[in-house]
Amino acid sequence: MMPVADFYSSSLKVPMLKSLLAVSSFVCALAAHAAPDAALVRRLADADSGVKVAAIRELARTPGPDVLRLLEAMSEGRLALAGGAVLIVDGGSAFDAATGAAVKAPENAEAVTVNNRIRGELGNALAALGLFDPDPAVRLASARKLQGKAAAGMEAVLSSALARESDPRIKDLLALTRAQAHLSSADPAVRRAAVRALSGSSSPAVRGLLLPLTGKDGEADARVRQAAISAVKSIDGRLALTENLGRAFSGLSLGSILLLGALGLAVIYGVMGVINMAHGELLMIGAYSAYAMQTVFRNHFPEAIDWYLPAAIPLAFFSAAATGALMERTVIRWLYGRALETLLATWGLSLILIQAARALFGAQNVEVANPGWMSGGVEILPNLLLPWNRVIIIGFALCVLLLMWALMNRTRLGMFVRAVTQNRAMAGCVGVPTARVDTLAFALGAGVAGLGGLALSQISNVGPDMGQSYIVDAFMVVVLGGVGQLAGAVWAALGLGVVTKLLEGWSGAVIAKIVVLAFIIVFIQKRPQGLFALKGRFAD
Repeated sequence: MMPVADFYSSSLKVPMLKSLLAVSSFVCALAAHAAPDAALVRRLADADSGVKVAAIRELARTPGPDVLRLLEAMSEGRLALAGGAVLIVDGGSAFDAATGAAVKAPENAEAVTVNNRIRGELGNALAALGLFDPDPAVRLASARKLQGKAAAGMEAVLSSALARESDPRIKDLLALTRAQAHLSSADPAVRRAAVRALSGSSSPAVRGLLLPLTGKDGEADARVRQAAISAVKSIDGRLALTENLGRAFSGLSLGSILLLGALGLAVIYGVMGVINMAHGELLMIGAYSAYAMQTVFRNHFPEAIDWYLPAAIPLAFFSAAATGALMERTVIRWLYGRALETLLATWGLSLILIQAARALFGAQNVEVANPGWMSGGVEILPNLLLPWNRVIIIGFALCVLLLMWALMNRTRLGMFVRAVTQNRAMAGCVGVPTARVDTLAFALGAGVAGLGGLALSQISNVGPDMGQSYIVDAFMVVVLGGVGQLAGAVWAALGLGVVTKLLEGWSGAVIAKIVVLAFIIVFIQKRPQGLFALKGRFAD
């Protein structure tokens, strides 16, 4: 006859039947346990903490509803001693701690003392009891809670839970946790086997458990020490890999922000040759647009506060675009062909925009909260968590990039912008309204910068000076990628972001900036046109 466990794992396919069988098995298992021993319960009220700890560990080996109720009452401070009997006090009612029978509430009950050591033991014991819960989520949470905290006395309950478990994720965690408990064994062979089992982990907590065993003071057996040294090296390699993957992801996130800032700058610089020192303040306008929309939703639509960010997208784009068009029409238009005057004028405009932000929103940073659907993250590896806000920002940057590509290659405006970029005089001769194209291109570049500021508001502080931190990096992206080249901007932004983050992990932020800047200087000396040069008769 097929065993029940095999029948459960191979034959049952309907989730409801699985759940019913799991619940019934759990209930039957708990029903098989008798009430806690009265003498053992009495030891929970002993004056010696060591006696209490031993009693808690003994109770944790016998999972059951009465044990769970007893330990929960002790952890919540509802366990009391009256007339030699240990009681569970719940408001005005009292129950015998061993049998659960209702008793008369005493008037002179003395609360059982629970110190930090006992509280930690109670937490481990309750987590161990949670391994027998019918809900897989509870069992998984309990297994994670026990990682790095399993003592030698928990081997029996861990083995029992491992024998009952059918979820592969939980079984792997329980196997590691049991191996951690075996590290305290008196048998060197058991300890060595536990070290080998733990060598496959990628957890810093497991590394911390094995590290003391690499020295003679922490481990007397030479073979166990050697196994521990090999295990620590193996874990260090995996931790370094996940750490570098995390840095690379952070670099992609930074690169996506730089890309949003550099796309607009590439259009402006490529079409008009304007070095726009106020471009960082256009990022700031987009970030403050997110703050303004968040305030509107909090005051008028609090039930829909999580959707303020999508509503802020058009506001960020059009407010930054309108500001850019106003700058071009009033100041920049009269300075074409005079690079130094344009640079100084846009620097003055940046100061005006910063002061305007201080007057409207104050000099201090403002709070822009992540929506609920951008909170948390996705766990790729045991030590690698990708935050949802950065994942969504990368996706948002890709969407903006695709829209920009379609605009530049599939629309009449894009054709005009490319024509003016390559040869302004010839484009004007064939009827392209170059003045209007200048205004629209400047507004488009400013609007894309506003979208970059919107994304930046989710991972950085929002304040009047926030744009100053990104303007230099955005210019480096444009110069490195090639003037007016979207493909160059993409590769330069993502490459700079990833390289910067990797260098920061090895040498610090300041040295990383210096190295990146030196590389760009050398690269431009060797290839002034950037990664992707303009092609055509007038590319020079």
